[in-house]
Amino acid sequence: MTAVEERRIKVLLKNAVVEVLEERQDLLRGALQESLEDMAMLKAIQQGEKTRLTSRKKIFQRLTRMA
Repeated sequence: MTAVEERRIKVLLKNAVVEVLEERQDLLRGALQESLEDMAMLKAIQQGEKTRLTSRKKIFQRLTRMA
């Protein structure tokens, strides 16, 4: 494959990706939302690992008071 052909394929691929993202913004939005949720979950887990443990009973008591 020549350099000219490679550049042409690269341009065509970029154009195709841009077109898909313009027509299906929901795909990009969904991927970003999932990524943000994953990052938030990771942060919550990391913070939870630094705190002391509590009993299941205490957790459910607090949940009951919140309801």
